[in-house]
Amino acid sequence: MGTAKLAIAGKGGVGKTTLSATLARALASAGRRVIAVDADPNNCLGRALGFPEDVLAGVTPLSEMRERLTTLAGRAGGGAFYELDPPVWRLIEEHLVEHAGVGLLVMGTVEEPGAGCVCPESAVLKSVVRALVEEEDTALVLDMEAGLEHLGRGTARHIGALLVVVEPTPASARTAVRIARLAEGLHLRVSGVVLNKSLPGADATVAPYLEGLEVIATLPFDRSLGETERVPTTGSYVEAVSALLDRLDAQVVA
Repeated sequence: MGTAKLAIAGKGGVGKTTLSATLARALASAGRRVIAVDADPNNCLGRALGFPEDVLAGVTPLSEMRERLTTLAGRAGGGAFYELDPPVWRLIEEHLVEHAGVGLLVMGTVEEPGAGCVCPESAVLKSVVRALVEEEDTALVLDMEAGLEHLGRGTARHIGALLVVVEPTPASARTAVRIARLAEGLHLRVSGVVLNKSLPGADATVAPYLEGLEVIATLPFDRSLGETERVPTTGSYVEAVSALLDRLDAQVVA
């Protein structure tokens, strides 16, 4: 699976976490070592993956460990450049939890005080993402918020696919366009838009607002998805996500 480094972004509430969890499970079922990264401030990915509550209760988002992250990020030559001590993989191993074949790392978010500010916490979190992206034997699913804040230019080049999830509303489609522009600044191509909660006519609703972004998958509206935090393992939604993975891999082979 050449696209096994996946970043999922979109407006809040459109179904990013549900898609991320379903993709992670599909990759694990295919025999891949999978790490799912919760980089959304909501931190819902663990429950979507079915992690036990006692495991999740012991997880602290890395972004909340500001004192330690500041210590880890030592200045290297001054300015906005940092070097990590100890190596970043030690930090990953200490905070990674696993369940049912999927590793989970909760990143959280860093609220930087001003435009252009590069804080040490953000530098460490970007280094964590870079290390995971560059790990050849590990499939990676990044459940992002709309801002793509944990990606840097060097990291973005190694992402196999950036998928933007939209629901059938103009506001969601406009957010997808904004994300595409942010991605362009990182030299990262949007692989396509995933239209979620789709009912008949949904494509026509969002198409005028997507400014040419391609809808590469349509995921059916499934009322049962809202009845529990844990994503299903079977059904039309899961089948549609599996078809999406197949399409992404076919693009890479082509």
